[in-house]
Order: sequence, then C-alpha cells, then structure tokens
Amino acid sequence: MTRLPRTIRLDASDGVVFAQAAEPGEWAVPGTFLFWGRAPDTLSRKDAIAFRSGFLGVASFGHSTLVTVQEASQDERAEMVARLAENLVTHLGAPSLDAALPAAEEEVALAESLCAAHPLNTLIALHRRHKDSAIVEQFRTLKPRDETAFSGTHLQGHDRAFHFIEEEVEDHVDLFALRGDD
Repeated sequence: MTRLPRTIRLDASDGVVFAQAAEPGEWAVPGTFLFWGRAPDTLSRKDAIAFRSGFLGVASFGHSTLVTVQEASQDERAEMVARLAENLVTHLGAPSLDAALPAAEEEVALAESLCAAHPLNTLIALHRRHKDSAIVEQFRTLKPRDETAFSGTHLQGHDRAFHFIEEEVEDHVDLFALRGDD
C-alpha cells in the first residue's frame, strides 16, 4: 500500500470557481505542468483560480481545492499512472501513450511523496504563485479531529468547521425609539 491524494469537496464552491471541477473521490496530482510556459496575464479568471489553488483530478482532468491523504494499492497507483498518461495524450496532445507514461509516472510519484509523511485523512491545500519566471508551490495541511466524536461520514473528521452555541440574550432594542421623532 501507498498513500496518494484523493479529491474531496466540503462544499459546492469547486463547481463554481473552476472551469471544470474534479469529482469528489478521484485520485489527484498537483498538476502544475498545466501552467508551465503560460504567462499569468493570459489565464482566464477560472484558470487563474485553478493555477492558484487547484489540484488536478486524474480521471476528470478537473480541479479540486482540497485533497485528502488516502491509502492506495499498487494496482490503483498503476491505474492512476495509466489514466493520467491517457489524459496527457487526449487533453494536452502528447504524441503517444508511450511518450506520456514517464511524465505521468513522475507526476504520480510527486503526489505520492506529498502524502508519504502525512497521516491518513489529512487535508492538503495548495497555493501556487509566479516568482521570477518560476512557479512556486506551497502545501498546507489540516489533520482531522478525533473521528470518535463524529459520525464517520465521508468527510472523515473534517465535517465541522464551526461549532454553534445557542445563547439566550436578554437585551431588547426598540427600533422605533431609535429612529427619532422626525
């Protein structure tokens, strides 16, 4: 077994901000290669958002803001490499599957190294920027809360960003009195 990033959606925003959103649960890679040689001022608004914060879903070739570290078998990893190579031919015009396989293997190895040191279910976010004609990537992580406190949903301990507390307030504001005599 190895660890690889899988897309996760905590809300519907990916479907709005990206030209094509990755489906939840698909294997992902950073996908920075999509932006090599592209000037920042030539990117559409949605492409610029994908550049700044999007992981690339291998199956859909869509983007996801977050990925989660998950276990993968060697067969799943090999299938991920093959699917990415197919998409490099289909979407980016690689001359052949044989030519695309080494590039796909390299990108999957990068994704694998990104997840290797993190516990399962860790969320990873990506931030890219241009600096001196190079692309700089930063990865941030958020570890899940103790899963025993949660329902065991597909969000794996990341399903509560806020905790709401109801309080009774005894203050009373008279809006009519505030408007004045005018």
